[in-house]
Amino acid sequence: MRLRYQPNIVLDRESPTPLHAQISELIGREITEGILSPGTLLENEVSLARRLKVSRPTARRAMQTLVEQGLLLRRRGAGTIVAPKPRHRIGRLSSLNEEIRGAGKLPSTEVLTYQHTAASETVARLLDRPIGSPVVELERLRYRDGVPLAILYNWLPAEFAPGSAELNKSGLYELMRNAGVKIASTTQSVSAERPKLRHAKLLAITPRQPVLIIERTAFDDHGHVVEWGRHVYRGDLYHYESTVFAQAD
Repeated sequence: MRLRYQPNIVLDRESPTPLHAQISELIGREITEGILSPGTLLENEVSLARRLKVSRPTARRAMQTLVEQGLLLRRRGAGTIVAPKPRHRIGRLSSLNEEIRGAGKLPSTEVLTYQHTAASETVARLLDRPIGSPVVELERLRYRDGVPLAILYNWLPAEFAPGSAELNKSGLYELMRNAGVKIASTTQSVSAERPKLRHAKLLAITPRQPVLIIERTAFDDHGHVVEWGRHVYRGDLYHYESTVFAQAD
């Protein structure tokens, strides 16, 4: 039987850093520093939780963070292994503002809502923060060469939020990076739907024209959630493309 690697992890239960983030950070460090080689089989979540005396959801979340960061792979019937090193260049995560500039177009932004508020139950869950935590809620209308392209909704912890005036000139991720927030990875989902009447009006389209919805959660290099967004794009002007690489057996 193939042996499963048990990471040597010492948790600081007095630290403000969540236990799941401590676990994922320590395992991730062993992977990025080459201590764990690609293909190494790790112990399962039940074993990890029992050994570290944490709950199974905590262990599961730690492992899922590493999967989302591309450091681990789950294989049905085989378990969780260290992912092969990528053979392709990983592109730099960019904001829509940077994407528009990169295409040789002129971006501009209208900030529709900039509000300091207390995290509702839903927002607290999305940001992994206590209910009532100070957050900033954003609604922006992004233009490309003067034509409305997307409505951007974002929620982020108040300590990471740039000022409203700055958002008129630069992208959110660009400003967060400049402030020292290290956005290491994101997870996102893509779907299509008919726009709400208000969205159709803002985007200068008819209610029958489909819009593209992208929901994204951004994580820092410690696995903490630093932003959650829901973006509504004009389906006739925005093209979403991704490249998928097969993993070696």
